[in-house]
Amino acid sequence: MGKYYEDCEVGDVAVTVGRTVTETDVVMYSALSGDYTPIHTDAEVGRHGPFGQRIAHGPLGFTYAIGLSARLAMFEDTAIAALGVKDWKYIGPIFIGDTLHVEIEIIGKRLTSNPSRGILERRFRVIKQDDTVVQEGVLPVMVKARAS
Repeated sequence: MGKYYEDCEVGDVAVTVGRTVTETDVVMYSALSGDYTPIHTDAEVGRHGPFGQRIAHGPLGFTYAIGLSARLAMFEDTAIAALGVKDWKYIGPIFIGDTLHVEIEIIGKRLTSNPSRGILERRFRVIKQDDTVVQEGVLPVMVKARAS
């Protein structure tokens, strides 16, 4: 069972396991999204581009953040709804071969007008193997509360 609203406090931090970005991930994301922009798919363009190699799609980094956070099962059976994305920023490039993990911090919380539900503001930070933050933003989630 996942955490309820009352189980979370502002300042709580959870850290996911890591996952390495693969060539297959980038190829499959291109196919799924239809985004074949050469900086992602053409090794020569990448080699001569601003980063000296291809980069992963920005939204692929976001997708990793969502998937890695799900592995924590923090709100398994207690999440009611994801409420959007706020201020998501691409801070640095993600390369094939980078290993990413995510830090998730509770930065705010409030009950809704229905006392059986609360909203948690969560700051996600996508972090590379060298501790560089490459993406971050806030993802609020509505979760069950024990209070009624």
